[in-house]
Amino acid sequence: MGMNNKGLLEKYTDVAVIGAGHAGCEAALACARLGLDTVLFTVSVESIAMMPCNPSIGGSSKGHLVREVDALGGEMGKTIDHTFLQSRMLNVSKGPAVHSLRAQADKAEYTKRMRMTLESTPHLVIRQAEAAALITEPVRADESSDLTGTGEGTAKGEGTAKRRICGVKTVSGTVYHCGAVVLCTGTYLNACCIYGDVRTPTGPNGLQAATHLSTSLLENGIRLRRFKTGTPARIDRRSIDFSGLEEQKGDERVTPFSFETDPETVQIPQMSCYLTYTNERTHEIIRQNLDRSPLFSGKIEGTGPRYCPSIEDKVVKFPDRPRHHVFLEPEGRSSGEIYIGGMSSSLPEDVQEAMYRTVPGLENAHIVKNAYAIEYDCIDATQLKPSLEFRCLEGLFAGGQLNGSSGYEEAAAQGLIAGINAAMYLKGKEPLVLDRSEAYIGVLIDDLVTKETQEPYRMMTSRAEYRLLLRQDNADLRLTEKGHAVGLIDDERYNRFLRKKEKIESEIRRMQETMIGANQAVQAFLASHGSALLKTSVSLAELVRRPELDYRMLAEIDTERGDVSEDVAEQVNISIKYDGYIRRQQQQVRQFKRLEEKRIPEDLDYSQVPSLRIEARQKLSAIRPVSIGQAGRISGVSPADVSVLLIYLGQKKENNEDGRL
Repeated sequence: MGMNNKGLLEKYTDVAVIGAGHAGCEAALACARLGLDTVLFTVSVESIAMMPCNPSIGGSSKGHLVREVDALGGEMGKTIDHTFLQSRMLNVSKGPAVHSLRAQADKAEYTKRMRMTLESTPHLVIRQAEAAALITEPVRADESSDLTGTGEGTAKGEGTAKRRICGVKTVSGTVYHCGAVVLCTGTYLNACCIYGDVRTPTGPNGLQAATHLSTSLLENGIRLRRFKTGTPARIDRRSIDFSGLEEQKGDERVTPFSFETDPETVQIPQMSCYLTYTNERTHEIIRQNLDRSPLFSGKIEGTGPRYCPSIEDKVVKFPDRPRHHVFLEPEGRSSGEIYIGGMSSSLPEDVQEAMYRTVPGLENAHIVKNAYAIEYDCIDATQLKPSLEFRCLEGLFAGGQLNGSSGYEEAAAQGLIAGINAAMYLKGKEPLVLDRSEAYIGVLIDDLVTKETQEPYRMMTSRAEYRLLLRQDNADLRLTEKGHAVGLIDDERYNRFLRKKEKIESEIRRMQETMIGANQAVQAFLASHGSALLKTSVSLAELVRRPELDYRMLAEIDTERGDVSEDVAEQVNISIKYDGYIRRQQQQVRQFKRLEEKRIPEDLDYSQVPSLRIEARQKLSAIRPVSIGQAGRISGVSPADVSVLLIYLGQKKENNEDGRL
């Protein structure tokens, strides 16, 4: 620490993480746990890991992300396991590919526990201060990083000399010299909260907005856009009549998010949620007041989320629907506030009160906090490499809602990867880049950096082509080795993982090799479960594949089976029962990998590629894909363009091998 000639402080650290939401917490923890001195900036220490909208973690596809974050060494899964109010496994009537865990969170306790984790982590300090500007310096050609797989260097035609991060300046003038910065600003950049005619320049929950950093980003050549999201009202629990509502209880047997959590520790008393519905009276009040809605009057300019629309949006876009779901969800054991899920709004206060009171159970509702919309600055994520580093500014990484995504889980996943890769950058190591066949995180990041998202991005199972392989139950089998290689999974946890993996593999082999005959006990067992009787001996694995049977049920006739833990049993059952489908998808992945392995030089001048359409040249030059596979996923690049590119790269390789230019 020092002081410059103007009397302002100068400090030194390895990494600066800007923003302490779900992305910032994971990024800062990753950097610090990898041994880098890390400062975490937040506009308010009270906003650390805050849940300004839905008080829950997980859900369809989002539960996959949380388990993947945990398998890589992140913190979100552990934190929610210690602070949940209710937990449910969703989609259990469907196949295992779409099973997804969701937990109702105690918002205050979640924030408290995450803050305690941050404060007890070596190498990590929290600083309540607003980051105002990035400090950069030019990079000499001989200094520029040359790591593979991320699209390093300056491409032809990009127009400006390469620059790199060397510090951050706060509003007070203090300079933090550092080698890498991770931007995790969430919805705070030039944020504005809106309902009716009320427009306040604040971040979520009335917290201070970050009003300076956007200018610095623009000055550094980073393109910004304006997005919108929103949240419903919070209503006093005492004013709600729950007697006629549909009660939604948690699972009898709770499954933890973290692979490190002892399942017995999460078998706790749970709080109920409740389901009710809007009706025609609700919709009529909304229709009569659309001219007072900022969303429809033009006062809101930002693009909102397609898959989490306001109640005004729902009524206008689905006029034939007589009702919409409304979920009443508690925000904490010591809180009297109830979250009104499904009814986010930016309507005026008087309209909100009238609207909510038409809903069964809410006839006497007392609003504690009004619903509101929030507009904020975010980036066009196609400016990022797959490592989440900016192409135009070396050492600058971004994660979370700043990248145009929505949701706590999407934010945490990106924050973790951005933090890991900031650390890898400083250590001179290869970045961690997950592809679409390896993780939902890979799908999420690839979509953001490749597909020019025009609205807040939400993860969904339908976005993952290989979802049968990317199940939430096998996230540890897919990613623990990568977490260990990076350095976030210690040897003790890794060795436990290896023992589990070996148990699964040996039990699958035993089931495939153990033959069972048509004896009386076996035939009686099959008959009792409506399964065809045996005419000859079969393997136990063949019986598992029968639709009416599963691995657990066969314990009755599997006399050689020893003690098998629940998590091992689950993997054995899925691996055997869906073996044919899994093999078919693995073949698809091998085809996908072949295109991903065909690398495109970062300095390729697309204007020199003959027969490429103009639109394809423009898109490829802007996004600068690192592989043929990524190029094919860019909107505006056709299969014909990909074929042209393949031929050109093949000819170029042949010419180079012949010694010709």
